Amino acid sequence: MHIPLDPSAPEPIYEQIRARLAELILRGDLAAGEALPSIRVLARDLRVSVITTTRAYNELVADGLVDAVRGKGVFVRAQQPDQVRSRALGRVDMSLAEAVRTARTAGIGADELHDRLTHALEEEDR
Repeated sequence: MHIPLDPSAPEPIYEQIRARLAELILRGDLAAGEALPSIRVLARDLRVSVITTTRAYNELVADGLVDAVRGKGVFVRAQQPDQVRSRALGRVDMSLAEAVRTARTAGIGADELHDRLTHALEEEDR
């Protein structure tokens, strides 16, 4: 499985892996019941440590997107749209709270923060 990684990105590598796999699951590119590559195989393919892929998979389990079955592997969990939305909103709320704390520390006001959010949304749509 190919997952583009950017070592210079502000997000840690495990988070880049988690985010990409979550996107594939939520879009339906990885179907319910489908096995993900083993932790070791994914680590080898991406040329990262096993610890990195383990953390990404653990985050996906915590997000409720996959199930880890001891001795069998990691499998995509069937998704209920309302639960997916609820979990996503929780992550968004945490990220926004962190952004607000950072902005306040740097003296960035609500208007500028709002403008930056709008710009980020526009960039994502491109």
